[in-house]
Amino acid sequence: MDSTILLFIGVAFSFGMLINLTGLPPMVGFLLAGFSLNFFGFESTDALITFADLGVTLLLFSIGLKLNIRTLFKSEVWAGTTIHLVSSIVFYTLLLFAIKQIGVSLFSELDIAGIVLIAFALSFSSTVFAVKILEEKSESNSLYGRIAIGILIMQDIFAVLFLTISVGKIPSLWALGLLALPLIRPILYKLLDKAGHGELLVLYGFFLALVVGAGLFESLGMKADLGALIAGMLLAGHPSAKEMARSLFNLKELFLVCFFLNIGLSGLPNVDHLMVAGILSLLLAGKIIFYFLTLSKFKLRSRTSLFAAFSLANYSEFGLIVASLATHKGWLSQDWLIIIAIAVSLSFIISALLNKYADALYMRYSLALKRYQSTRLHQDDRPVRVGDAQILVMGMGRIGVGAYDALKDTYGEKVMGIDYNHHTTVQHREAGRRVITGDALDSDFWSKLQLTDNVKLILLAMPDHNGNRYAAEQLNKIDGHTFKVAALAHYKTDEVELNELGVHLVFNMYEEAGAGFARHVWSDLENVLPDSPYKLDL
Repeated sequence: MDSTILLFIGVAFSFGMLINLTGLPPMVGFLLAGFSLNFFGFESTDALITFADLGVTLLLFSIGLKLNIRTLFKSEVWAGTTIHLVSSIVFYTLLLFAIKQIGVSLFSELDIAGIVLIAFALSFSSTVFAVKILEEKSESNSLYGRIAIGILIMQDIFAVLFLTISVGKIPSLWALGLLALPLIRPILYKLLDKAGHGELLVLYGFFLALVVGAGLFESLGMKADLGALIAGMLLAGHPSAKEMARSLFNLKELFLVCFFLNIGLSGLPNVDHLMVAGILSLLLAGKIIFYFLTLSKFKLRSRTSLFAAFSLANYSEFGLIVASLATHKGWLSQDWLIIIAIAVSLSFIISALLNKYADALYMRYSLALKRYQSTRLHQDDRPVRVGDAQILVMGMGRIGVGAYDALKDTYGEKVMGIDYNHHTTVQHREAGRRVITGDALDSDFWSKLQLTDNVKLILLAMPDHNGNRYAAEQLNKIDGHTFKVAALAHYKTDEVELNELGVHLVFNMYEEAGAGFARHVWSDLENVLPDSPYKLDL
């Protein structure tokens, strides 16, 4: 085996583990690993670049599998993206021009076209990094997470338009045929039904992402990553789409390590490069402010706007593509490719820190931030009231719905469900269930949740342990409460953690499933089975 690859793996693991111990995302360690290898003279390899591209393709495919297309048509997404893009370009153009007039090194060589090009490159946010941050916080499905992902997808569309125009490569006329892709969705659904749950499911995911998506789009003159995203969106409504995303998760994570290593290996900086990249990193503050102010205008709460802004508070790998293209065409010097690579890397570290301490920053400055909040809030961002409900079921997925229906048979309308997805909430209401919209991963949700003395029991039925744990932490902070709390757990360690947080009853899904199955069988076959001295009362 190539000793260079072994070295890369060892260094990436070492830095990733070291950074993980500090509480920062391991991806920051992978970036630093790339810089360290670069410092000692190592360069990126073709294999590393291939794996990095594969990681990005699988990431965008996974986003598509979980994406609700309706998100893109919301005004805060398409209009917010457009407004922010224009305002950011103007902001960076003016500031970079002012720095040029001062005579700072490397800025003085830029002409107006070069300044606008760099401003355009810096106005985008990183899809890869932002989605990774949201996944690690388990907030991809929160309101601010869905808005952030929607904005990133709209930015990808703008990126496709730019690359098409700048390269002068007009997509093939056959690209119009891509509009007919939704027509093959029934076929893709049937194939997914037949793929099962093993290795064929993983291979089918690769086939869709790389062949149907990236490969097809690239052959027709379109952006490959956009093709992977759309391929995922074609399956987004299928019940097994989430299972496919889970089956690809570990492979995607492994390939993305190569992506972050590759950025760190992109160039060896000198002092001037570091100084200019540092200046660009400071200018990131303006980008965050524009995101916050823009989203606030769409009647989102200050917390939602701030957290979305922090998720997008970075420079994009698309900036490297723009810089590489501009360098190749002679519009920018090679220095700017290295500078933007460093600025992108530094922005990832800044964004990781902002997201890590987002709750603390919001709580500290909430009064000042709420001055920008509309008095009439967005429909998906309003306070939550539970009225006379006695039992709350948080998380209306399959398990939550099952618990809700069983409890409703006994307690009637005293049971209420809560789900983060307003579209899901509407569907439950149409089915006759009493469900309201609320994001249990939102700290403001808990401060605005109006619990009354009527509430006797709260079931935490969210599929993700982080969601149940966070909800248990918030419920544990309510002084003088008399209600009981029950929660789901997948592993023994999760069960112990929830018990330590004051959860009264934890249902371990894996351990209890066998006993539940036995009780179900016993109820029907009791008269068939022979008597036994070891018979237990099931």
